[in-house]
Amino acid sequence: MIDSHAHLGLARADEAELVAEARRVGVTRILTVGIDEESNREAVRAAHEFEGVFAAVGRHPNSAEGFDAEAAAAIEELATDDAVRAIGETGLDYYRDSASEESQVLAFEAQIGIARRTQLPLVIHVRDSSGPGAGRAVADCFELLTAEADGVEVILHCFSATPERAEEAAGRGWHVSFAGNVTYPKSEELRVAATLIPERQLLVETDSPYLAPQVVRGKPNRPANVTHTAEVVAEARGIGYEQLDAIVSENAARLFGWSG
Repeated sequence: MIDSHAHLGLARADEAELVAEARRVGVTRILTVGIDEESNREAVRAAHEFEGVFAAVGRHPNSAEGFDAEAAAAIEELATDDAVRAIGETGLDYYRDSASEESQVLAFEAQIGIARRTQLPLVIHVRDSSGPGAGRAVADCFELLTAEADGVEVILHCFSATPERAEEAAGRGWHVSFAGNVTYPKSEELRVAATLIPERQLLVETDSPYLAPQVVRGKPNRPANVTHTAEVVAEARGIGYEQLDAIVSENAARLFGWSG
């Protein structure tokens, strides 16, 4: 099994403990994801330190304020490290107001360009506001990706939109990754969405230390918990855990260039 999106450096637990625990339950590959300059460097360090751990580097939309050419150059320089296997997470977040929409778009567009030049997959974060205008972040994100990310391998991490958007993403050839929120009792639409993604475009993740699956909800999430999410996705798709494991492991190996 793989965890296609985790934040080892943001966990309160020891990284070595998290990686060892994941291995004990069969999680052999983890992509640890940076969100700003400091966490990018920490992700690369962890990828060098732990077998089976690889890094993504980028600027999260919530940290997009002040993003400039120097910040973009720093990401692109880190991307030359062999431990780095993806760019991001980047995207649009209209739920929080820590960065202006203009700054988010600027950082997003720059990272699409970096992904294209480095030929690395692009990890997307998108979160909508909960009030008036709900749905606009997803709409804007899909529009920008459609216009500018042709030829880039896109990964919609922690997919949280509608089944209709899942079908649209699949039709555009994007990869869709499901996190612990797919296991929540009220997330029936997400489980439906998980059935609509072609095998070749499906991934699972923890987004740890966030979004712990239902069986450990309320606790900090850990890479080992991706097994719980995978069980629910497998059940929704009407297949066994082992088959789901084989599907997502093959997809991640192809995307991130690691062995299975």
